[in-house]
Amino acid sequence: MAGTIPTAHVTRIMAFTSGKGGVGKTNVVANVAYRLTRMNKRVLVVDADLGLGNMDVLLGKAPRYNLSHVIAGEQPVEAVTFTGPGGMTVLPASSGIQDVTDLSPSQRGRLIAALDTLMDNVDYLLIDTAAGISANVMWFNLSAQNIFVLVTPEPTSITDAYALMKVMSKKYGEHAFNILVNMAHRESEAEDVFRQLDLVAQRFLDVTLRYAGCVLSDPSVPKSVKRQRMVCDAWPQATASQCIDTIARALMKMPAPDLPAGYTNRFWKDLVGQKFNRPKTARVEQC
Repeated sequence: MAGTIPTAHVTRIMAFTSGKGGVGKTNVVANVAYRLTRMNKRVLVVDADLGLGNMDVLLGKAPRYNLSHVIAGEQPVEAVTFTGPGGMTVLPASSGIQDVTDLSPSQRGRLIAALDTLMDNVDYLLIDTAAGISANVMWFNLSAQNIFVLVTPEPTSITDAYALMKVMSKKYGEHAFNILVNMAHRESEAEDVFRQLDLVAQRFLDVTLRYAGCVLSDPSVPKSVKRQRMVCDAWPQATASQCIDTIARALMKMPAPDLPAGYTNRFWKDLVGQKFNRPKTARVEQC
């Protein structure tokens, strides 16, 4: 129609994070990315565990370069990415390099600039953060439009997930989190985990939690990891694969976040900087 202004392409940016390591986050991210590609979505996965990345290992790849080379300005981002299962694009992290475990402002700027060159050709940017509450984890989470906190039914995982959300809400003003429960034996167990987190969050934190689904415990998952294949690819009818499929479809139905008027990918750098550097909220009583 004459006079119609085309809608700018906006990449959906989703961070997958956890308070505790060992909750299966990288495996969930990789499989969600695989399912999204099978639904004709262009997906970029960023391994944001900068010092101990293992997304490439999970996918059976041995790339020559990684994010540390981009951050150091030694390689363009296009030389570092590789094509993973289903056609997803993967930006691998380094392993055993301590210098990138706490990015400086200039290093963050270089990384944002590199990612900006890829954004217009991506529908979904999935960020697989490190576990914990380090500055890097906070920064990557704040760069996302949607934050998914992975948790297992273990008490330590639940406690650390709460601690992560507490820091993000009280120090950085994040108030919305999506809870993904992994390795639950039954869906009712996953829902109980969410209710535990939701009850304590409602009482002590100014946040809104949303139950984003679960991945049930399935022997096919460790088998697929040993074979360096996606469980959704190797065993598409497995229980875990069906759970991943449900989560991926739910992600596609999530409403777009409220963004500034005129927002396009080109405003991403400014938005991240404003969120990470905004004044810290007042301290409140601890739980």
